[in-house]
Amino acid sequence: MDVESPVLVIVDAANVVGSVPDGWWRDRRGAAERLRDRLAADGLPGRPTPVEIVLVVEGAARDVQSVPGVRVEPAAGSGDDRVVELVAGYPHRPRLVITSDRELRRRVTELGAEVTGPRAALG
Repeated sequence: MDVESPVLVIVDAANVVGSVPDGWWRDRRGAAERLRDRLAADGLPGRPTPVEIVLVVEGAARDVQSVPGVRVEPAAGSGDDRVVELVAGYPHRPRLVITSDRELRRRVTELGAEVTGPRAALG
């Protein structure tokens, strides 16, 4: 594992946004943009080490754009599949996936990633 690289933090945007009942379902794209902007401004709350944040978006949020500090990765199909592809694509880096999806958690931990819940992104 390349411990010199910053932790690659992959955020399951739909899952994190969906964890807070704030009306996100009325504007999925806007909810994903608010999450992106929060992460760009605050980083990962409680994590003082450098991180590279990747926000995986799908469906109505697929057109959300990257901003400095947060790379947005649109999923052509399943957001979960895109998260797994990203985890698999960086086997020598420390990876942290933010989701509460049980099946996704299982899939990425089998690839060596750590997993934490949505609170890690929301503070």
